[in-house]
This record gives sequence, structure tokens and C-alpha cells, in this order.
Amino acid sequence: MTWTATTLELARPLRISRATMSARSAVWVTLDAGGHAGHGEVVGSPRLGLDLDAIDTALHGLADRIAGCADPEQVRGLLPRLRAEFALPVVAALDTAVHDILARRAGMPLCAYLGLPQWDSVHTAYTIGLMSPADAESTAHRLAGTGFTVLKIKAGATEPAEDIARVRAIRSAAPTAELLLDPNGAWDVRTAVAVLDALADQEIAAVEQPVPAGHPGQLAAVAQQVPMPVLADEDAGSVADLDRLPDGIGGINIKLAECGGLDAALTMLDWARARALPVLLGCQASSSLGIAPAAQLVGVARWVDLDGHLLLADDPWTGLGGADGTLRRPDGPGLGVRRVRAAA
Repeated sequence: MTWTATTLELARPLRISRATMSARSAVWVTLDAGGHAGHGEVVGSPRLGLDLDAIDTALHGLADRIAGCADPEQVRGLLPRLRAEFALPVVAALDTAVHDILARRAGMPLCAYLGLPQWDSVHTAYTIGLMSPADAESTAHRLAGTGFTVLKIKAGATEPAEDIARVRAIRSAAPTAELLLDPNGAWDVRTAVAVLDALADQEIAAVEQPVPAGHPGQLAAVAQQVPMPVLADEDAGSVADLDRLPDGIGGINIKLAECGGLDAALTMLDWARARALPVLLGCQASSSLGIAPAAQLVGVARWVDLDGHLLLADDPWTGLGGADGTLRRPDGPGLGVRRVRAAA
């Protein structure tokens, strides 16, 4: 296992309720075995306490743990144990590389290798950050004209009235778009109910994590009082979080980078399926390499929010498309994406 650090610059700063981001550190992980290579990506996350030093330390630990494995299948079998020992986003990068190499060796697209529905194309959401209603309206108009039919709206401004105005401006600019709302846990129950009631006529398809994570009772209270589905996001970060989720929620957001990769995501999908709960596939700002593993799951998702590579100024990997609002399954075995430039 080898790895290389790089920096991913965003095309424009993205502001959400807890931070503004203009770039992300990232590490590309490569696993070589028997003439085949698999790849994965982990990006830094201040919220998760993950910088380049922490990533490098975890990767050294993972490299030591898998050093005695004679085959990628052995590494795959270790993944549940590794998720209990190391930072989940770092394990997710190894998980991706393992699955990529196994599918490449089998000569199959990764979704087929996993027994998941193969897909040709799917609409992805595009994220509109916190900005003035006027800027949000022009952004939505541009995106709708480009081909985006699903828009994700960040919320959680200091003044809730600004969130309401932003959503209404976006709806005016994109009257037929499916709208997802994401406050990133910025509201209390009272504010969440008031804002979402005020937006009841805006046809919001779903709202992600309206209240802070770690308070399932508050999540349930909002879900019981508002007219749109309430999805657990930060409250459903990993497999271990699922049994703490309250009844009455409208679904869960699965982010491979946060749950530990495909192996964990498949467990989360089984959990949701058993409860007839829809799934949103989410992501972080990352390259096409970071988005590609989640794209393997789109055949079983209700909503797809895999726009992380579209937020970059210069994506160093290619193969998924999406600039017109539509992701396309890459050709070839494994993840199917390929690198077009070296680490910066």
C-alpha cells in the first residue's frame, strides 16, 4: 500500500452553517497486488479532526495491519475490525482500493461485482451554499439551464428569514427542480419547525439533519411536526449510529467517507431496506476518485447527492461526468475512473 498527498482547490468557496471551505487536503491510496492496482481517496475534515498528519499516521497503522495479507480478499475480511481501530474516513480509502482491485481482477464493474444494480446514468444534486437570495436565484437559474434537476440548498444562516428567502428565490428560478434542504444541524427544534412550516408550499423533497447530532429526541420531534421527510445525516454517520436513530425519521444519508467505505455502506443499506427507509447518497468535496465508490450504489438510492467533484476547480480524476447534472457509469472494470493529472 502506498499513498500520495495533494490539495483539491474548489472552484469557489462553499459556505455552510458551520464553516466556509475553499480547498481540501486529500490523500490518494494505492493498493498493488498480483499485477492489479486499486485506488481510494481520503480528504481532510476539521469536523472529524482529520488533517494530513492524522491521515498519514492512520495509513501507516493500516499498512502494518495488512502487511501479512497474501490477497486482497484477506484485507476485505479485515475491514470490520479495521473500522473499529482506525479513523473511518481513512479505512474508507483502503476499503475503496480493496474493492477496486477485486473488481478489476474479476474484470467487472464494481457495482456488478458487489451484486448491485448496474446503471447507465443518474441525476445528481448540486449544492448551493449559504449566499444571498439574489445570488442563490442566479446560481439556481444557471444550474437549471445547465441541466440540473435536483438542487441541494444549504441552510442555517444567522437569521432564519434569510434561509426562507433563499429557498423561495431558488424555487422561483428552478420551478420544476427537486429541492433538498441541509442546515447541517444548525437549528433548534423550534426554529426548524418554524422554518420548515414556512416552506411547506415550496415542495421540499427532504430536509437533512435540521438539529444538532447526538440528540435523537430532537430529530424525532422535528420529524413529527413538519410536512417533509426528515433525514438523519450526521446522526447516521456510521453503522454504530443506526440503532440510536428514533422512529419516525424519513430516511438516512449514507456517506462512504464517514461510515468507513462500501463494506459498511452495504450494511447500512440493509438496515434501511429492512425498515423501508429511503436512502440519500451524500459526499464530501472530493475528486472523482472519492465520488466513484458511492456511485456504485446509486441503483438502490432514492436521492443522489454526489457532486463533490463538480465543486472543484480542477478535478485530477475523470470518468463520472456530471457537469450537466447527470452522472454516467464509467466504462471498464472496478471504479472505472482514471487519473488525468499528478498530485499538486
